[in-house]
Amino acid sequence: MGAGGSGGAVENDGGVAAVSFDLFGTLVDVDAPDDPAAAVAAELRERGVVVPNDWADAYAEPHLEYAEGVERPLHDHVSAALASRDPEREPRAFVDDAAAAVRASFDRPVETRPGAAEAVAALAGEYPVGVLSNCSVPGLVARTLERSTVDAGDLDAVVASVECGWRKPDARAFEAVAADLGVPAGGLLHVGDDPETDGGAVGAGARFVLIGEVSLPELPSVVAERWG
Repeated sequence: MGAGGSGGAVENDGGVAAVSFDLFGTLVDVDAPDDPAAAVAAELRERGVVVPNDWADAYAEPHLEYAEGVERPLHDHVSAALASRDPEREPRAFVDDAAAAVRASFDRPVETRPGAAEAVAALAGEYPVGVLSNCSVPGLVARTLERSTVDAGDLDAVVASVECGWRKPDARAFEAVAADLGVPAGGLLHVGDDPETDGGAVGAGARFVLIGEVSLPELPSVVAERWG
């Protein structure tokens, strides 16, 4: 397992065998809704769903219990929130509308960050490269990548927390992308912008590079100098 540290490049004893990138805030910028509850409510009404008057409270309340580190679709929470105010209907009655409303609320214009596509392409010439993203909206990570300028051909794996079932910083999220890249977690170098979530790579035995202390344009040369 690598030595600890909250930022920069974290060393460990093994060699780099693959690289994973965080998506939101690292490779791309997306303007999330300022008020997610209100955005989801508006999309629900568009689909003919009666939204309770105290929707902000219903959305904020916990309705489902998950073990620590587990990720489940946001629309499950929305369905449960609606059902909590309509005791004659079960959450599954709202699932289709909730899923569509959530998807529409969070599928926003995408701006690829400067140097992101180039960094991915350069590292893909040397290593298997993937994306590991926390995202509770099914399909949104793939949709976001499609709308970015990152070349899909440079990616060997795309792992979203909602699809693998584990959310960063849980070690199992990093183990999932490492497995998809065909390497042990100890051979993974993870690149991200959040030392709390992306820095969880260290707990999985991987290396971590914090964007901000190493910029995307300089990342390939830093990786080559330290681990090439």
